[in-house]
Amino acid sequence: MVDALRVQRLLRGVADRVAQLQGEAGADDERRADPLWLPGVKYLFLTAIEACIDAAQHVCASEGWGPPETNGEAFVLLGRHGALPPALAGRLRQAAGFRNVLVHDYVTVDDSVVVARLTDLSDLDAFVSAVVKLTQDLP
Repeated sequence: MVDALRVQRLLRGVADRVAQLQGEAGADDERRADPLWLPGVKYLFLTAIEACIDAAQHVCASEGWGPPETNGEAFVLLGRHGALPPALAGRLRQAAGFRNVLVHDYVTVDDSVVVARLTDLSDLDAFVSAVVKLTQDLP
């Protein structure tokens, strides 16, 4: 059974991080010159995506849809079970890969890609909306 309170807490964290990222999208050159600005943006992305992963993993486990082999696969499983549109599930799977790059430094992060992602945070918003709907529809 899905722990709705736990999922709501995770989704609130995602929504809060998205709001912060949206605020940083309009940062001026002076703010962006701060040596802590870009690491802060990366951290906000990392924690927002991690909260999505945690929520996805929890739903998969609670509903008996797993276990997913990877964090990205958790989103794919939600898509297979109709909790997420398949295209969104695929993009969130890629976001989990982006999170891995930020955390593990598999490759050098192209900072311009990080900054460009600030202009479209709709997948994170769509995940929150879909999981809120899912938890409301569950018995």
